[in-house]
Amino acid sequence: MKTHHTKLILLIALISQLLPTAEGFSLPKTLLEQPINWSSDSTKLAIQKLASQWEKDTLDSANSVPLLSLLDQHNKALNLINEYENNESGLRPFVYLHFKLYSLAKISQQNKAMSFDQSFTLAFKQFSARVSDAQLYQMSRHLYYSHKQGVSDLNLLLKGLLKKTKPNQQEILRLVEEYQRFKVYLTIRESLNKGFELELNNRYIIDENVLIKTPTGVTLSAVIVKKKGHKTRLPTALMSTIYTNTLRNKWTAINAANHGYIGVVSDTRGKRLSDEKIEPFEHDGIDTHHVIDWISKQPWSDGQVGMYGGSYSGFVQWAAAKYQHSALKTIVPYVAAIPGQGLPMENNVFITANYAWPFYVTNNKYLDNELYYDNQRWRELSEKWYLSGRSYREIDQVDGLNNPWLQKWLKHPAYDAYWQAMVPYKKQFQNIKIPVLTVTGYYDDGQISAIQYLKEHESYNPQSNHYLLIGPYDHFGAQGKPDKHLRGYDIDSVAQIDINELTFDWLNHVMKGAAKPALLKGKINYQLMGSNQWLNAPSLKDLNQTKKRLFFTTKKYKEQLLLSPQPEQTLAAVSQKVDLNDRFKSHNQYYPWPIINDKLEVPNGLAFITDAFNEAQEFSGIISGKIVIKTNKKDFDFGLIVYEILPNGQTFHLGYYLGRASYANDMSRRQLLEPNKIQSIPFERSRMTSKLIGKGSRIALLVNVNKNAGAQINYGTGKDVSDENISDGEEDLTIQWYNTSFIDLPIKQWVQN
Repeated sequence: MKTHHTKLILLIALISQLLPTAEGFSLPKTLLEQPINWSSDSTKLAIQKLASQWEKDTLDSANSVPLLSLLDQHNKALNLINEYENNESGLRPFVYLHFKLYSLAKISQQNKAMSFDQSFTLAFKQFSARVSDAQLYQMSRHLYYSHKQGVSDLNLLLKGLLKKTKPNQQEILRLVEEYQRFKVYLTIRESLNKGFELELNNRYIIDENVLIKTPTGVTLSAVIVKKKGHKTRLPTALMSTIYTNTLRNKWTAINAANHGYIGVVSDTRGKRLSDEKIEPFEHDGIDTHHVIDWISKQPWSDGQVGMYGGSYSGFVQWAAAKYQHSALKTIVPYVAAIPGQGLPMENNVFITANYAWPFYVTNNKYLDNELYYDNQRWRELSEKWYLSGRSYREIDQVDGLNNPWLQKWLKHPAYDAYWQAMVPYKKQFQNIKIPVLTVTGYYDDGQISAIQYLKEHESYNPQSNHYLLIGPYDHFGAQGKPDKHLRGYDIDSVAQIDINELTFDWLNHVMKGAAKPALLKGKINYQLMGSNQWLNAPSLKDLNQTKKRLFFTTKKYKEQLLLSPQPEQTLAAVSQKVDLNDRFKSHNQYYPWPIINDKLEVPNGLAFITDAFNEAQEFSGIISGKIVIKTNKKDFDFGLIVYEILPNGQTFHLGYYLGRASYANDMSRRQLLEPNKIQSIPFERSRMTSKLIGKGSRIALLVNVNKNAGAQINYGTGKDVSDENISDGEEDLTIQWYNTSFIDLPIKQWVQN
């Protein structure tokens, strides 16, 4: 038996025996290697004892379905699943489908003396025959499973539980669920794949091996799906992706076909069936332009192409739009990346979280999941590099695996011609006149890029037909159907929308003459967190017009400094000294995880706080402002974090800025600071958010130098930051933060609609 099975089974068995009485319980490590037979009577009895210790109402909830499945109580599991599906009113009808089909197959196997494979095949066939095409697609999203990800999830849970002295009931249920999900998927995997294949062949014409030869001599591959029975030409819904996964791409195209389109998913250059080199970002615009041209000339095409998709696929849409093919009628980029502005660097600061991404997409014709999802390796690498004091250019030497793409990108620390050529740049936005629907989230890591596209499009083409939809979503929630809970925040019910359905409503509007989606009441559509309302504005510029300027001060408010609407009369400053060689202290822990915290944490920086608001406020827009400083260095990286401080002391993360001082005025040209001279540094390439700020709340602003394992360390010598190392940090960084510094908050008194 494999080690992770052994650990899992033993842990469940031991906890179940010791749980309610063992106050100081900890798992004896010497027992971890002892083999346990999961099917043995003693282990089953241990789990049954666990179940019997819990109250009846717990076992009557849908959360206990995995436990009942594990205990072979399949009839009760089915009853709970059916009850859950009825209560959900069809919103998430297939969450427990894997357990449902498994239990149906187990019952059938017992009643009809069939093999499990036979009984499962029959159960799947009978069930799938009753569902629509759209429901079959929903089933696919719940029934496929990554074996490697399952092992990773189990190991992560085990590590967490091993640190607990007294695991609670919910933690054990979570472990049971992950174990049983893992077991069920392994059991049904082969029969499931066969069942889907038969059902798909009955409904669709699928070609997974399409080759597209471009005029430049490049061969690209694609998946094309058409509904059986369609005789007329149709518009095409196209996604272009570097994240090549044939099964996922096929289902993406099937979903488009279900919505009345020809579904096409094309792989970027070098992926899957393409013999070219894999070269991220560099050719996607022209390649996709040629794919659109090819589609427009096919006998099944009505000459219209709409593009959609997220992250890298969002970037590809903008890259293709730059070439203005007449057949491209609209783009729907979710969380779209801008190479050089969101990945691999943000505001000219290279981020270690992006380090492993090139391996993921370039190591083979598909995806290197095994290396990329070795999360422990990448976490340890960031810390090892940080502790080593070596230059950022040597981080791959610390890892021991060459990273040629990172090395290439490090040669372009400015947003120079290399990056500018990949997407529309400045006046090129004037020529993009097709309708655009941008989707992103307040907690999307790449939001800075998505908003930058919108800013540029609005700026250079004020008449642009560009819509924005933004809400409390992260990078993945903004590409599908967001979860109800995000990093400790319960999302308002009106924000729980289906981005997939919105996409096709938009495509229908542009290419089929349907009404515009009802949610898009203005060009800028944003969900005001905490109000359960969507609001809108005519443009991003209009949204950000109402701002409240607040100045840094030297006045104390408890342990913080005051952020005031009135500047102090006398020039003064608050001092900060940072030992750049100190590896015990980190500065600027800005990432919003969790969104809600019990209290304000100030990791070695400065905190400014406002007076309490007498009335509720609407905080909607993008933070900006100016820091006025004097430093002994030629450069530094800095961060700003904005929180709501609730009356009970809890904090709500609203947004952050990270950037390099020498590029603050112009991302394409470095302008070093003059040491020991007072200078102004603007900040504006930040994130958008929208939150109802309650009466009695305050706004807190954390200001800090950025020095941590999550990014390059800027030692301030004026050399290329990627070449600086710990020997450049012998002199401490000193900064005077002057009280003429200010932040413009997009805040105004809340008026209930």
